[in-house]
This record gives sequence, structure tokens and C-alpha cells, in this order.
Amino acid sequence: MKADEGGQAPSIARVYDYLLGGKDNYPVDREIGDHFKVNLPGSAAIAHTNRGALIRAVRALGRGGVRQFVDLGSGLPTADNVHQVAQRHQPGAAVVQVDTDPTVLAHGRALLAEDDTTTIIEGDVRDPGTIRHHPETEQLIGFGQPVGVILSAVPHHLNDDEDPAGIVRYWAEPIAPGGYVFISHFRSGHNEQTEAAQAKLIGTFGRGRWRTDAEPRALFGTLTLRPPGIVPAFQWHPDASEEPRTPTVWEQLIAAGLARKA
Repeated sequence: MKADEGGQAPSIARVYDYLLGGKDNYPVDREIGDHFKVNLPGSAAIAHTNRGALIRAVRALGRGGVRQFVDLGSGLPTADNVHQVAQRHQPGAAVVQVDTDPTVLAHGRALLAEDDTTTIIEGDVRDPGTIRHHPETEQLIGFGQPVGVILSAVPHHLNDDEDPAGIVRYWAEPIAPGGYVFISHFRSGHNEQTEAAQAKLIGTFGRGRWRTDAEPRALFGTLTLRPPGIVPAFQWHPDASEEPRTPTVWEQLIAAGLARKA
């Protein structure tokens, strides 16, 4: 899609922000978001159910003693951002947020200006070495201690030839035993909804790869997948306060999993 009159091209991060009810987006982003809201009613649930699983995962890691996080493709700040959840359960937790979107970087730097244990850096997930060896990463993250690596709604934006498994493996290798990798990923539904949503993302951004449950499971490599394994994000450790119900077809289209390094 072409840029709008303000010169802005649509951004995955800003479309996601719009679907979550945020305000840090442009008309060109809202046009994409409205396509999902209007033409694919109920599809915004993908963003919301993914966000819920991310919050629960970071909460679990913080409660489990993890005090360092690398949040790859962090997106725009929202309520209960990764650093907020982590520090709620581990005061002073170190968090490196990584993104390429200028809006994300600007808002993140403003938000984190007075936070000495959290930073946001510009980095492309496809170039993990530059991220890992960035001076701010090296200052905050000690890979000799457990680290929580977050790849929330990121691997499905990597095409097969960009080696998503190799990128996950790059991060899994240096983290100490007791570290974790969290992944959420578009999940093939083999239905019209999957095909329509995938076609819109690929047509707009040139990427957006739905995969079977076995494929994101393989991304974890030799890491030990924690119960309940790869499941729809809606069903990944739901809060006890939530009434049991059957997830909608849209809520079933993103899966989540958490794996530990032994």
C-alpha cells in the first residue's frame, strides 16, 4: 500500500496499536485496521488475545524470578507493557525493548527517559547479533543469568527464507539455564478467515505467514516446552477469574508457547 498524504506508509506496529485501542497511529494504519474490523468482524480479537497471553507469560517469568528481558519487536507502549509487568513482579528488572518503527522508538524513549533499568533500541530482529551486542543491551543484560526472550507476534512476520528457527536458536544459545523464550505466532486455521487475514497482511506488508502448530513448536529447537505446550493464546494459562468458554474462530488463530533452557 502507498503512503498516505502525510508521507506515512502503514506500519505493523501502528496497526496493532490501533486494533488494541491505542492512539499512536495514522490514517493509513487505521485504514488497514478498519479492514479487519469491518470486513473481517471479530478479527481484532487476534491482537487482544495475543496481548493477554504476553502479559501472563511475563508475569509468570517475573514471579518465577527472571529479572532480565529482551523484548524483540516490542511495538508501541500500551497499558501493561513488558517492562511494566516485569517490574511489577521483579522491581528493578532490566528490560531491553527492540523495534525498527520510528514512532515506536520515539514514544518508547519518551516513556523510558527516567527508567534506568529499561531501554528501547533500534534493531531488526533479522539481525540478532547487532541487537545482542548493542551497547545498551550489553549494559543491561547479563547472559550469564536467566533471561526471558520475548518474540510476541514476531516470527509470523518472518518469511521462511529469513530463517526464523535460526533467529530463535541465536537467542536460545547464550542464555543461561533457567532462561526462557516466549513465542506467539499466527496459527493456521485452514479456513476462510485465515486465508482472508493472511492475504491482507501479505498484500499490505509483503509478509505475514500463518503456520501449523508443529512449525512454531519446531522454532523452540532443543528448549524444553512448558505445559500446556503450543496452544491458542486464549487458552495459554488463562486467568482463574476468566469464565471458561469456547474461543472464537479468530481467537484460535494465534498460538503461544513458553520454553525453558535446561
